[in-house]
Amino acid sequence: MHMVLTFILWFVLIFMGVHVGYALIAASMFFFTVSGSLNLVPFALEQMFNGINSQTLLAVPFFVLAGNLMNGGGVTTRIFDFAASMIGHKKGGLAHVNVLASLIFSGMSGSALADAGGLGQLEIKSMKDAGFDEGFAGGITAASCIIGPLVPPSTPLIIYAVLSNQSVEKLFMAGFLPGLLTTVALMAMCAFLAHKRNYPSEPKRSWGYRWNSFKKSFWALLTPVIILIGIFTGYFTPTEAAVVAALYTMILGFFVYKELTLKSFFKICLDSIKTTGTIVLMMLGVTLFQFVISREQMPQAIANFFVSNVDSKLMLLLMINVVLLLLGTCIDALPLQMILVPILLPAVMAYGVNPIQFGVVVIFNLMIGILTPPMGTALFVVSRVGNIQFKTLVKGVLPFLIPLIITLILLNVFPQITLFLPTLLTGGV
Repeated sequence: MHMVLTFILWFVLIFMGVHVGYALIAASMFFFTVSGSLNLVPFALEQMFNGINSQTLLAVPFFVLAGNLMNGGGVTTRIFDFAASMIGHKKGGLAHVNVLASLIFSGMSGSALADAGGLGQLEIKSMKDAGFDEGFAGGITAASCIIGPLVPPSTPLIIYAVLSNQSVEKLFMAGFLPGLLTTVALMAMCAFLAHKRNYPSEPKRSWGYRWNSFKKSFWALLTPVIILIGIFTGYFTPTEAAVVAALYTMILGFFVYKELTLKSFFKICLDSIKTTGTIVLMMLGVTLFQFVISREQMPQAIANFFVSNVDSKLMLLLMINVVLLLLGTCIDALPLQMILVPILLPAVMAYGVNPIQFGVVVIFNLMIGILTPPMGTALFVVSRVGNIQFKTLVKGVLPFLIPLIITLILLNVFPQITLFLPTLLTGGV
């Protein structure tokens, strides 16, 4: 009964607009009070601060900084121009450019909202100017931004690695093919809608023009190459890769593209600190809340429930997918990930589901959640940067949920999609 009241209080605080981290801490303290366990508070607080004492988590602020530096240092515009020169001539060309640019940018920032907020404004303006309706322009911008958390380096995958005690490198490898599959699926829907609605295409560029565009964007395009080769060859850890990415993009902004000033750099650092502070506060709250649910043996109870009532691994994944999709409509992705992963992981592992596959499936579910109202954070970001009415944007993104759901089903049914690269490159998962 105490846990039921604790969860009710947490939901009430969330819907009152209280920050997720504060809400989790308040709900946990409520539990200690009503259950007569106040003597455990000092130990729980020690656990809470130990929860963020992780070298792997150090990668998060540096990747956040790198993503913000790319947006402010001229990297995003060069990525977009290069993508436009390559595939802009296809039917509905700028929609395909939107998706391809998101894939390239994803290999640098690993953040959906960094993509939506950085590339989004440029992509939507270009599509509107070319004659696309704003609902479609905003819809594909929002949908394509979810590629970021799948393709390495991915901030959500780093957090999942910390929560589940899994290898960051293997998770990065596992997300690569799903990211490419998502790209292809979104482009297929773009092609279908472009022909159906007769959307325009850009003039076909000569190979000389493309070569010049490539040269202008070369140093930007080199960023994901440096990050991925460094990680996968073991030359540096994901945390060190994050530092390298931040330093490299800072050099590009100041000395190569010369679009970064001391004033803008200071503002970018402040924004990055705010974002990182939000994540750390959530981690503190989640770690304290995990202490509560572990003490009440909730993960074991849920695992036993599934074992007693579910007949197959696929049925278990189906149930979890439905729960994640429903909760994703009303709770933001990051706190939902932090809370549910420790609860659900024992159940899926009891059924023989590989935790690496499960991590990618969870992230994909939660990324669909940021595209669905009322809590869809990607929708709010795109609505703001693109100056598009929220209801118009929701209608625009609906067709793209179809290929995303199909991709999600494939990731559940065929674990080889996520496990092929980690098995190939590391010899096993």
